[in-house]
Formats: sequence, C-alpha cells, structure tokens
Amino acid sequence: MTASGTAGHGAELARYVPLDSLGALVVKSLSVMPWEGNPGPRVVELPGGMMNSVGLQGPGVAGWIDEELPELRSSGARVVASIWGRTIDEYRAAAEALVPVQDDLTAVEINVSCPNIEDRRKMFAHSCESAAAVMDATSMLAIPRWAKLSPNVADIAEIAGAVGEAGADAVTLTNTLLGLVLDPDTGKPVLGGGGGGVSGPAMRPVALRAVFDVSAAHPELPIIGVGGIANATDAVQYLRAGASAVQVGTATFADPRSTARVANDLATWCEKSGIGRVSDLIGTAHSR
Repeated sequence: MTASGTAGHGAELARYVPLDSLGALVVKSLSVMPWEGNPGPRVVELPGGMMNSVGLQGPGVAGWIDEELPELRSSGARVVASIWGRTIDEYRAAAEALVPVQDDLTAVEINVSCPNIEDRRKMFAHSCESAAAVMDATSMLAIPRWAKLSPNVADIAEIAGAVGEAGADAVTLTNTLLGLVLDPDTGKPVLGGGGGGVSGPAMRPVALRAVFDVSAAHPELPIIGVGGIANATDAVQYLRAGASAVQVGTATFADPRSTARVANDLATWCEKSGIGRVSDLIGTAHSR
C-alpha cells in the first residue's frame, strides 16, 4: 500500500503506476473541515530520509468526496481513507461524513498520531484512554478501521491493545518520529511549523521494533507496517516481525513507482527464496 500523506488525496500516482495494481491507495489524512496546514518551508531533507511539517493540509472530507473520490473510483483502486481530528467530536464528524461512501472504500485509517499539530501533548495516540475513545467515536463505520499509532510513546503495545479492545480491526505502525532541525546561523527552526515528523530509512528500526513488540503482545491483532520501506528486503523484515501488510511512504517522493516496485520485487524475492506465499513470512521472527 501507499502510506498516508505520501501519495496525495487522489489519483496523482496514476500517471506512474496503474492504481488497481496496488494493494491499496491510502490517501492523505482528512479532517471534517478544509485545513490549510502549516506555513512553509514544509519539508527538509535528512541524511537518512526527510522531515516534514505539512500540517495535514486538505480539502476536508466533503471536498475530497466531491473532488477526488470519483477519479479514484473509476481507476479501480482499493481506496483507504484516512481521517484526523483535534477533538473526539471532529473524529466522529469525519467518520460520519464517510458513511455514505463507505462502500467505495476498503478501510478507514484513523490517524490518532500525526505529530504536526499545535499541541503534541494532546496527541490521542499518547494515551490509551484517548486513543480508545477515538475508536469508539468512529464505530458507526461498517468497514474495517485501522488505528495509526505513534512511535513517540513509552509502551506502544499497551496502546495497541487499547485500540484493539475498542474496535480497531488493525493497527498501522508507525507514524513519524518527532524531530527538529535548526538553522545554525539564526538558531530558528528550518521548517515553518517548527518541529516535524522524521520519516524514511532512519526510522525503520524504530517502527520495526514497534511491529515486533505489538505482534508479540497481541498476536491476534493485524498490523500494517510502515516506516522506511524502500525495497523488498525492508518489507520482508516487517512481515517477519509480524506485519500482515506494509505501506511505502517516503520512498515515493524519490520514485513515484516505489510502491509497485516493492510489491514486484517482493514477489521475486519470495520466488528466489523458496517462499510459496507472502503470508508464510508473517511473524516468523517470533518462532526462531
């Protein structure tokens, strides 16, 4: 799958790869209302990836349904909508707005963990109770709901268990790491929003550890692994750690064909390694 926030809100990638060939297209997170996002600059390159402070810019759920969903529907893509909110009521409203089109969606990813919000101390993914409350507030959706969690916590397995008990059909592990880059001459943050979310290869060991720990603690809870996946062997690590599927994110900025390439290369890797089915890899790191 594509990772939310790295493939736009619509069919932008269709010029590079047939969207119906992907496992799913996960769109950028949407709030119930249009949102302008953070001031620029919004992205800075790092030695091991990038850091962004886009700030969840988007057209709002209604705007997305009118402007972007029709083309995605006609492309044959399996579409996963992603939603966020500043309050429980905003999550509820965003979910309710998706109900009329849920038959066009494969799932909804509930983003409780974006670091690019005004007060990160109030991030829902930092509290078992708050994260569970968001899942409860979105329960009117009759399609799978995935809780996207933060790596910036003491015990991600505990929070994964809480959202699972609250109705999450899967967890997406993980969102970006909190980071900061300063201009050495001025001492001011390079990004217009101040700090931002670190993504790319540098965070892969962190996200991979989260997948491993959550899989060990909750083997019944499906996991979508994301963070620094750029090739087949990266994906294999996540599958072996316990992920049932993976998302490709930052690599897409360098090569818009990355998601399809990783999928194709994974098939080749399995064939060369004598693996009959990708599912045969899931969780094998736990049975060494």
